[in-house]
Amino acid sequence: MTTRSLSRSRSRWTLRAVGGFALAAVALTACSSSDSDDSGDSSKKSGSGSSSEELSGTVTVFAAASLKESFTALGKTFEKEHPGTKVSFNFGGSDALAASITSGAPADVFAAASPKTMKTVTDAEDAKGTPATFVRNQLEIATLPGNPKKIKTLKDLTRSGLKVALCAKEVPCGSAAQKALTAAELKLTPVSYEQDVKGALTKVQLKEVDASVVYKTDVKAAGGKVAGVEFPESKQAINDYPIALLKNAPNAEAATAFIDLVKSAQGQKVLGQAGFLKP
Repeated sequence: MTTRSLSRSRSRWTLRAVGGFALAAVALTACSSSDSDDSGDSSKKSGSGSSSEELSGTVTVFAAASLKESFTALGKTFEKEHPGTKVSFNFGGSDALAASITSGAPADVFAAASPKTMKTVTDAEDAKGTPATFVRNQLEIATLPGNPKKIKTLKDLTRSGLKVALCAKEVPCGSAAQKALTAAELKLTPVSYEQDVKGALTKVQLKEVDASVVYKTDVKAAGGKVAGVEFPESKQAINDYPIALLKNAPNAEAATAFIDLVKSAQGQKVLGQAGFLKP
């Protein structure tokens, strides 16, 4: 082989080698890029996984006083199902709770005893989404055990000398009582107006009054401490109970889960056992 032929052969070998190295480099780059993309996807999957981690933190629930027993039970259930959580309740008159929320009180959930008090919150744009009615409640007359005054009707509450307590007119149970009295064409002047239904019930338990107009659920919760008297006019004043997630909820994810529990078959069973009516 001549020197010139040898030189040409070496040149062709060099070009093939360079080309091979170039192809290898491209392949390695492609693999590296693919690995990088897979890594990115993994991190994204990991990130999305972290957003669905177990619930934690405190859920602050503002709820009507009449929900105390059933919501307390549901709170314990929620904490048991979600070990990293705690449910903190503020029970009271719905109107006072609504006022606190619109004034900036930190809370996650509001469960009211009437659409009117919920409207206070929605009108202030402090609720997120549309409130949902989750139960209803009906009035009943609470008397001392054994019903010593022989109260049988709503009209009996107007008898001379009988001491009666009512919820304040702006409170849902008070508003409902006024509707029932109007339906029966009766006028009643109580010896006291209470700021929530538990206050009206306590007046009877302490024997400070002979009777009070409260919810059936409160009579049931009191057990043998009071007696209940049903009256037909109560059907004219049944209250819907709405619940809503609040717009500035500090723990929205857990709060949503609590609302879901309340509306679930499990939650409805607890509320039904407490005497609440289906929505």
